[in-house]
Order: sequence, then structure tokens, then C-alpha cells
Amino acid sequence: MRDGENASLTTEPWLTIVGLGEDGLAGLGEEAKQAISAARLVFGGTRHLALAAPLISGESCPWSSPFETAIDVVVAMAGMPVVVLASGDPFFFGVGVTLSRRIYPAQMRVLPAPSAFSLAAARLGWALQDVVCLSLHGRPLDLIRPHLHRGTRILALTSDGDGPAAVAELMCDTGFGASTFTVLEAMGGPQERVSLHTAGGFDLVDCHSLNVCAIEVVAGANARVLGLSPGLADDLFEHDGQITKREVRALTLSALSPRRSEWLWDIGAGAGSIAIEWMLADPSLRAVAIEAHPERAARIGRNARAFGVPDLRVVEGSAPQSLAGLAELYRPDAIFVGGGGSEPGVMDAALAALRPGGRLVANAVTTEMEAVLLAAHATHGGSLTRIDIARASPVGTMTGWRPAMPVTQWAWAKSLQDDTGEDAHGSTQGEPA
Repeated sequence: MRDGENASLTTEPWLTIVGLGEDGLAGLGEEAKQAISAARLVFGGTRHLALAAPLISGESCPWSSPFETAIDVVVAMAGMPVVVLASGDPFFFGVGVTLSRRIYPAQMRVLPAPSAFSLAAARLGWALQDVVCLSLHGRPLDLIRPHLHRGTRILALTSDGDGPAAVAELMCDTGFGASTFTVLEAMGGPQERVSLHTAGGFDLVDCHSLNVCAIEVVAGANARVLGLSPGLADDLFEHDGQITKREVRALTLSALSPRRSEWLWDIGAGAGSIAIEWMLADPSLRAVAIEAHPERAARIGRNARAFGVPDLRVVEGSAPQSLAGLAELYRPDAIFVGGGGSEPGVMDAALAALRPGGRLVANAVTTEMEAVLLAAHATHGGSLTRIDIARASPVGTMTGWRPAMPVTQWAWAKSLQDDTGEDAHGSTQGEPA
């Protein structure tokens, strides 16, 4: 339920969200100008309020910190004529998304301007539908890593004047220094500037705080390219040997069957490879990695950043104790049990926490864990798979097959109706339950 409904029963629009460009009032239509003039309160950043100042007859309200507190003030004004000023398109990485979580669309008018991405594509002649659009504004630069593939075009909105140099440095560090790197600053305004560089030769100084980096990716010989299929090379991960090997990992992710907006628990995560590749499958996917060893837990965090999924949650602790209360925060749609599954109570806790309709996959390389999986299969059903892999390796002056330890995999799907009667869609997918 949105707060806007609680604050006012009216379905008439009382809030107008106006998208502003760097050209200020000159880029606004009459409807937007009239809304600003008639508003009792006008919210926005200091720059937005300055651009609109000649039209504002009500109270100017700069965004306060923390931002959620400012949103509370907007919601509390329900029923009064209120304007929120936003950059460009308010619903493309903008404040409109935040407001729509609290206020019903029927209570809002939205008057967008071209987004920074649209302006950049227009300047460069790029087909926007074929471009990766990323907002790195207030977000980790690591988010760009999964998109660094030869020939990819990326438009990345940065946080400030230091952003382009930081992005260029990241690309050089990962082997993409030859990439074409165009910086578009203050588009649409009198300070607009477009400059062409390479990531490796980037030397722009005094960059405007409002900027977009337009990147045409060129991969060097040793570039760190993250493939799109599951089962990334083991040596891409930092690990101490406790890692689900790539072939088994690919089969495990296939069995987990990621679906949009789902949460995964990776229990006994080791290097975090399953959780990381789960999140790489789609930007909407989320995961929690549970790991008892402090060094490995820290390593998971480093791997997550290196793979461009810095939002991976890491819980340091032993299962099943560390699972207590976790489902209240992150109800899992899928669970992988990699390490520690033979410990008393771990499988029971995982089965109980799993959302109805969810999937659980567990791998065993020890006889103790295999016994647990055989018992679980006998009790609950599901499927058992034996995975045997051999790799070619030197045998004297010749080559022979060296078998890896066999893996027993149990895969199981929870009934859509568990003993509470909750169905598989009983709470919002992709958000903490």
C-alpha cells in the first residue's frame, strides 16, 4: 500500500513532477510552467530550484538529508499543489521512481524532459535501444564491469567531475584502456562540452559535475571479460580452493533456474561463485552469501566487486545459527547448499526457509554429505544427479584423463502450498519479505 493513499483519499493529481534540462525554463512547456507557478511548495535540488526560480511563487524546498526524510515531507503534503523538479526523465534512474513507491500514479502528473542518455545518444548518433545505459550516480563504479565486452556501447552517468577519470582508471585496470571514451558535459546548457579520449589516455581536467561517459569498448589481449553464460573460468575468482568448479557451477546454476527478481541463499559460499553468477544472470536478481570463515567472507566481498555485483549481501557465520531470522529480511526463492550441509539442522533450516514454489540445490563431494542428500531425496523426492568430470593432464610425456572428485547433486522444488497455506507469490518477489 502506498503512503499517498493513507495521506489522502483523493485520486486527483496533486503532485506534478517536472523534468528539467540544463536549458532551464526555456525547455519547458506551458503545462510545466503553470504547474510551477501555481505550486504551494516546490521541491528540488539547489540547481533545479535556481533554474526555476523566476516562476516559483510558493515556497522553495531544497532536498534535505537523509533523502527519505524529504520524501516523507512530500507525501505529507498530499492534496496540496506540489511540484517536484527532477533532472531530465524522472522515471529513468530518477526521483519519480522513488516517489511512485509512496504515491499512486493517479495522484501524480509527470512532465518529463529528455534524459541525459537520450541527449547523449542524439549527440553521438547512437541507437539508444542498442546501448547499455548505466547510472553510476551515487552507485559503485563496479557495476560497469559485466558490460565490458568488445564492441559494446555504454552510456554511463557519473556522480561528479571526478567520475569520468575513475571510470577510465577502472577500464585500464581491467584491460580496456584502448576503448574510445567520450565525455559529454552539461548537455543542453551554455556550458555544454563534448570531448573525445581513450580510457588509457584520459587527461580531462575541470570536468563538469553533470556528465555522461560514452564508451565504445575495445578489449585488450588480457582484458577481464565476463562471459554471458554460466560457468565462468575458476581463475577469474579469488579463492583458496573452496570454490564450485566451473563445470559443476554451470550445472548447478541450471538446476537453480534463476528467474527475474528472485533471491538466492548461497549457504557455505566459499568464494561466492554461485551467488555471483546468479546475480550476473540478470540485474534484478539478488543473493545472500553465508560463510563461516572470516577470510572467505571478506574474499566473497572482493569477488562481488570484481564481478560487478557489489550489492551481494555477505553474512558471516555458521549455518544453521546464521540462518535464524534471515528469512524475515531476504526470503529465498532459491537456495544452494555448498558447504556445511552435513552439519545438524542445516538442511532442515534451508527447507523451512524456502519460499513455496522455490528451488533447492545441494552438492556433495563427501560421503557424509551424500548420505544427507540420499536421505533428503528419500523423504522429499526431487532428483539426484551424479556429476563425473575428467580433465586432460600430462602423464609423463603423454596426456591422460585425470578424474575430479565426483559430485552428487540433489535438486528439489518446494510445493506451491506449504504447511502454512502460503502460495508461491505470497510476498513481493525481489524485495525482502
